[in-house]
Amino acid sequence: MTQSTHQDRRGRDQIREAPHRLLPVLKQLGPGLIIAGSIVGSGELIATTKTGAQAGITLLWLIILGCVVKVFVQIEMGRHTITHGQTSLAALNQVPGKLGRVNWIVAFWFAMMMSSVVQLGGIVGGVGQAAAIAMPITGDYREAIRMPSEKEIAWLLRWEVGDLSQHEEFQQKTPAEQERIRQGTLRLRTKIDALGDRGLAAMESVRNSEKLSDPYTWDDKIWATLAAIITIGLLVNGRYTLIQNLTTVLVVTFTLVTIGNFISLQSTADWSISSAEMMQGLTFHLPTGDSGMRPLATALATFGIIGVGAAELVAYPYWCLEKGYAVHTGPREETDEWRDRARGWLRVMHIDVLLSMIVYTVATVAFYLVGVAVLYRTGSDPEGMRMTSTLAEAYVPIFGEYARWLFLTGAIAVLYSTFLVANASHTRMYTDFLKLLGWLNPDSETAHWKSIRTFGVIVPSVCLFVFCSNVRPDAAVLASGIMQALLLPMLGIGAIFFRYWQTDPRLRPSAWFDVLLILSCLSFFVTGLWGAWENGQAIYEYCMKYWVAG
Repeated sequence: MTQSTHQDRRGRDQIREAPHRLLPVLKQLGPGLIIAGSIVGSGELIATTKTGAQAGITLLWLIILGCVVKVFVQIEMGRHTITHGQTSLAALNQVPGKLGRVNWIVAFWFAMMMSSVVQLGGIVGGVGQAAAIAMPITGDYREAIRMPSEKEIAWLLRWEVGDLSQHEEFQQKTPAEQERIRQGTLRLRTKIDALGDRGLAAMESVRNSEKLSDPYTWDDKIWATLAAIITIGLLVNGRYTLIQNLTTVLVVTFTLVTIGNFISLQSTADWSISSAEMMQGLTFHLPTGDSGMRPLATALATFGIIGVGAAELVAYPYWCLEKGYAVHTGPREETDEWRDRARGWLRVMHIDVLLSMIVYTVATVAFYLVGVAVLYRTGSDPEGMRMTSTLAEAYVPIFGEYARWLFLTGAIAVLYSTFLVANASHTRMYTDFLKLLGWLNPDSETAHWKSIRTFGVIVPSVCLFVFCSNVRPDAAVLASGIMQALLLPMLGIGAIFFRYWQTDPRLRPSAWFDVLLILSCLSFFVTGLWGAWENGQAIYEYCMKYWVAG
């Protein structure tokens, strides 16, 4: 083991033996549930459901892999924190490759965090959208989303060209894809007809290649502002216990509703997913794009944020520190007592990680399959200002007219829990970043909490500004996913560095864990580089399209 240059500041006054019985152990869990609360909203509700809507059952294997494979890096980062009492950024900053006060990993982490603020703008926008539909103030937002988007109308015009049975491109589709087109055109035609002359005028504009711009609405912005103000109040006045308890209740409730929705969908003839389709989803297949969709790019971005995303991998040790896992272990000593105490708290941390993994994996699969069963089959794609209303359609077949209220209430809950926890994590990581830069006294508890409260005002305010600048919530979430996917290989390098150069020999894991850790890191490299290539192509095509046009 290479000697760490970090000064262990843990005192002996808070040393405590780790519990061994089940009930006392369960009382010490929490960091993993906080992390689960931060990922169910953006990763599961938005990105995972959107991937299901675009790709169908094809990428079920990638969704499950994305949840399970990151756990081993999470455990290794937690082990390092418990062993050395060190924060994630301080630990990662020890990896060779300094660029001034910070190294290349921490520098890219900061770039990722900037994109994550944009993601949180999308998240608070989702809260605002859901509340604007459920509790309209002026009604402008709810009226605006009645009109299908320009992309949806273009898709309708593409297929509504006479008898589909004579359509050459249609005949080349699989039976499932053909049924999707039939259902999608029926859904959109019903919406257009309900709008009367307004709908016909929109179709004519798209037919003539005229841009169909969405109006600027106020209801969603007003509700997003209220959510940001509440978050500022909680972050300035609340600490670990409040955040843990609130997010647990919010996330578990709506996740159970979604699982129940999927189970109920399986009992219907029109919406159930067969065992053959399930097996197809569990085998390695890659989807093809259609109508401007890029399901593989969406999936790779989703891989970056589902399960424990890159941002959550960095955030997890901070919550372990606040829960007390590291401080209860005490400063590292060459004694049997310290070794046994560290092993005890590592065991608690393993249970915390495992339990949270089960929670978010079940939730992720449920959200994905609901997206496949309903949204994919009806040709729906949650995007832009219609993101939340489109997601709500996944609950209509089972819950009928009550679906909108059920979904909107749940969406507000899980999206807000994500917004709250992610902001709380940001305040702690930004504070630590200032310490690395030498701008904040690392030994001052007063300066530490003052910085957290200050960022508790700044970060939600910036997120709100991003949303009010008319950013698309789904695009913001996926953009952050791309950056997180690119950060994953770097975190893999950090985890390998911790394991083979920083691990106390007395706390060395098994050979099986080492194998799984290496496989986990390899998957990070594959998805990170693959994601960079896939999304780089998308960005290039987008730029060429608009540069040539302009």
